[in-house]
Amino acid sequence: MSESMQQIIQSFARVNVLVVGDALLDTYLEGVPGRLCREAPVPLLDLIDRKDMPGGAGNTAVNLRALGAQTTLLSVTGADNEGNTLRKILERSEIASENLVLCEKRGTCAKNRLYAGKQMTARFDLGTRDCLSPETAQALIQRLDGLFRSADAVIISDYGCGVVTGEVIEHLCKLQEQSPRLMLVDSRNRLSDYRNLGATVVKPNYEEALMLLGFDGAGPAGEKRAEKILPFGEEILSLTGTHIAAVSMDSDGALIFEKGREPYRTYGSSSTNSYSAGAGDTFAAAFTLALATGSETTLAAEIASAAAAVVVAKEGTAACSQHELLARVSYDGKYITDLGRLVLILEAHRKQGRRIVFTNGCFDILHRGHITYLNRAKNPGDIMVVGVNSDSSVQRLKGPERPINTLEDRVKVLSALSCVDYLAAFDGQTASDLVRVVRPDVFVKGGDYTKDRLPEAPVVEELGGVVRILPFLDNRSTTRIIEKVQKFQSSRVQG
Repeated sequence: MSESMQQIIQSFARVNVLVVGDALLDTYLEGVPGRLCREAPVPLLDLIDRKDMPGGAGNTAVNLRALGAQTTLLSVTGADNEGNTLRKILERSEIASENLVLCEKRGTCAKNRLYAGKQMTARFDLGTRDCLSPETAQALIQRLDGLFRSADAVIISDYGCGVVTGEVIEHLCKLQEQSPRLMLVDSRNRLSDYRNLGATVVKPNYEEALMLLGFDGAGPAGEKRAEKILPFGEEILSLTGTHIAAVSMDSDGALIFEKGREPYRTYGSSSTNSYSAGAGDTFAAAFTLALATGSETTLAAEIASAAAAVVVAKEGTAACSQHELLARVSYDGKYITDLGRLVLILEAHRKQGRRIVFTNGCFDILHRGHITYLNRAKNPGDIMVVGVNSDSSVQRLKGPERPINTLEDRVKVLSALSCVDYLAAFDGQTASDLVRVVRPDVFVKGGDYTKDRLPEAPVVEELGGVVRILPFLDNRSTTRIIEKVQKFQSSRVQG
């Protein structure tokens, strides 16, 4: 999969994306706290740094360009200092400002964050959030026609600052009906307004999904967020009129719902960096690009999750470059060859109250059945360890012509999945010895097994764990893939 991911990411340069929405200015002011202010019992900060970054639709556009795509941003700014600053920093990021409609009667929307050291103490916002005037909306619509026709994909980035008016949405509906494009909608609190747009994807965050579903309050936190949203995939798709919905949950990853398919989950990276923002824009950009290159939805979601993980580790409203994303999906540090080290790593997780899940297999040619199975296998726990048959073990099990891919290649492919935390190889006929090392809370196995046919089951239960059997997807197996290839080659020879 890592090779497939790399090929997809390298093809981003062929994609032309139009971003329509609210371009913001994100300003970060950092100060050193000193004495208390005389006017009020608050700390007095000496400002030492200021960083201006594009936010909202601007951040989405910058991420698209950093990932290699041809990118056009259509938005509106005011004739003020914030607007001038935003245009300059967009130009530095290779986003032309020629399609930023200038409206002298509006103030450019800006978010100003004040930090004492690395701790945010306040945020104050500026700018006009009323809907565009009919004249300004018409000026934006006039530019939209030509830009839409030349785009391969369109992202609507609606931050509630008034750019994407009802008139603009109505015109987008007409354009999409006449000449459909891959379209992703990322909207703050207005998802239902886009139901008739004919969009491909909607990308709400957890709170926005709850609001769409009519739930009161913020709902549960942590892992329970996934449990809360999981039953409502079909309803989210119906309410938004889209084919795919990606519900982001910060460090808990994202839930991907798609018509006619099982839900899929990616797993995020936790970060102690409170200075990061805009990972949702990065996810939207990478997800759109991967889908536009023809990637399957699950693979596109993993690529988007990897891109978001890159920016979470950065400060401020950041972008993920193509180089950084390639490095991230090529990472194979999950593979642990020293089993003594693996024991120590898992013990540390147990002390933090995390449940360990273990599964194993050959995973010779990774296909959708494997990916769906592994994603579901992690659900009973927090940390998943995957045991991978060595080359000699696969040969003994499958025959002298297997494996198709070496252990090194198989490990790199599996490492690209966000649901996989650690990998370890084993050379025996069974994974029983590795089970004794891992001591899983839950042992998951896929296929038509029953517990009495699993040689590892007694070992798991002896160590206090439980066994769960999950079915593979029908008609998805490495053997069948190989048979199809052989049949195709044979027919070509005969032809």
